Amino acid sequence: MIGLHTLLLQRARKAEHGGGSALGPARSIELHGQSVSYHQRGSGPTLVLVHGITSSAMTWERVIAELAEHYTVIAPDLLGHGTSAKPRGDYSLGAYASGIRDLLVALGHERATLLGHSLGGGIALQFAYQFPERLERLVLVSSGGLGREVHFMLRAATLPGADYVLPVLSSPPLRGGVTATVKALATVGIRPSADGVGIGQGFASLGAVDARRAFLHTARSIIEPSGQRVSATDRLYLAAWLPTLIVWGARDRMIPVAHAYAAAKAMPASRLEVFPSAGHFPFNDEPEQFADVVHDFIATTEAPSFDERRLQRLLRTSRGRG
Repeated sequence: MIGLHTLLLQRARKAEHGGGSALGPARSIELHGQSVSYHQRGSGPTLVLVHGITSSAMTWERVIAELAEHYTVIAPDLLGHGTSAKPRGDYSLGAYASGIRDLLVALGHERATLLGHSLGGGIALQFAYQFPERLERLVLVSSGGLGREVHFMLRAATLPGADYVLPVLSSPPLRGGVTATVKALATVGIRPSADGVGIGQGFASLGAVDARRAFLHTARSIIEPSGQRVSATDRLYLAAWLPTLIVWGARDRMIPVAHAYAAAKAMPASRLEVFPSAGHFPFNDEPEQFADVVHDFIATTEAPSFDERRLQRLLRTSRGRG
């Protein structure tokens, strides 16, 4: 039995070279002088999968094949993540949303359904705000940007001194200790949960200096020691015209499921799906159910056309909101 860290590194290398991964071969495109890695599978309406912080396109490995049966699925590694470039630069939600827009334009896709997980959900919300004319539907999975509460582990990254602590926590000896612990648990039949694997993937990704720097810049652009500092809740009414699916795990310890219920209340026309036994990665806890829910949502909703006059009316009557 190999350790979790070793397994994750092997899977990442396979994905990078296109071998043995459900994602298929990685492709790359240069945008603004930076290399952006992405995977593309299937045919049909465009569905973009936007991963969370410290994750990569690898996080979608268990669901991408089923989704690709119905859609052209595009799963990028965000800048600062996976095998995409990790420059010094802007890691705000707005910059990430612009990067998704640029990728879609460069690949020749006029409009798309955006599915965002965690940080990716916040990016999808920002995309809906910045580029509504390019959006067909919105799927928010354990999404950031819908409330203050977030796990202490992420809040700790914004504390003074995190720049010096993180290299120690992500050093090979400590990562090796985590691997040994997982290996020991496996010998008695205890396997890591989907959350454990997802967090382990993120933990394993921070070994390089540029990856840690990108993580800290990203975390500090959206989180402060007391919680999430960026919120879309005062602008959710602007997306009322857009078919929206909210998916959450009832056992999510990173971002509480209460955010899902609050968002659904603020968006009365949205559809809410809570997976009772899932955590922060419901698409890995229940991949078949997740793919079925997403497909049913897309198949039973019609992509509306963007109406700028409607947006103007909403903005003019928004006084007192938020």
